[in-house]
Amino acid sequence: MKYKIIITDLDRTLLRTDKSLSRRTLSALGKCKESGLLLVAATARPYRSIAEYDSLIGFDAAVCLNGAHISYKDKVIQRTIDKREGELFLGSLCSVCAPVISVECGGILFANTVFEEWESVFWDKFPDLPEGPIHKILITYSEKEESLVKCFIPESMYYTVANGQLLQIMSKDASKMKGISALLESVGISASEAVYFGDDNDDIQPIIHCGLGVAVANGIESVKACADTVTASNDDDGVAIILEKLLTGGL
Repeated sequence: MKYKIIITDLDRTLLRTDKSLSRRTLSALGKCKESGLLLVAATARPYRSIAEYDSLIGFDAAVCLNGAHISYKDKVIQRTIDKREGELFLGSLCSVCAPVISVECGGILFANTVFEEWESVFWDKFPDLPEGPIHKILITYSEKEESLVKCFIPESMYYTVANGQLLQIMSKDASKMKGISALLESVGISASEAVYFGDDNDDIQPIIHCGLGVAVANGIESVKACADTVTASNDDDGVAIILEKLLTGGL
């Protein structure tokens, strides 16, 4: 097989809409591992929220927080937001609106609104940021908030819109593709030897640059337009379908 590594987004790609993994998907991933392929999660989530899937799948590496935190064996690479610049940015934003803010900092989600499903810690001190490495700033999406973010975001940071619900602000050194590139360099595998699965804005560059870029049918149109192939939806085992074809030489 010309491919050596399988890299996949999780939400709305590998995972079903109810966040479960089908038996077919688990079986296909297990056969990939048996054949010597490396398995990598590339996700906007922090590692703590993928641990249950890691225990089922046994990922060889993880590109988390959109590339702000990369882990492979005992090696960890972090691409963080400068604390002072983050506080200046939030100060400007909070001076003209009252956004719902959450911040990934040192493995904890701090938020000015309680998100029980994300196990957030209440923080009412924004624009001041908690102490520790700042991996990502999240702001509940609206067109107003996006226009203000565009006005105030510094050159060292960028943002994307995730699932039409969240503005994700990160260091320009942190993106899924940059994280994947750092990982591939660590394991000595070229992007042409990688298969990537995705559905959303952050998946466009990996889909373009990896050897085989696959979009799921439920993905946004811009992702499907740049993919080498479009598979079935996340609820119809789209990832498993492609993996089975790869394993049997049908693709």
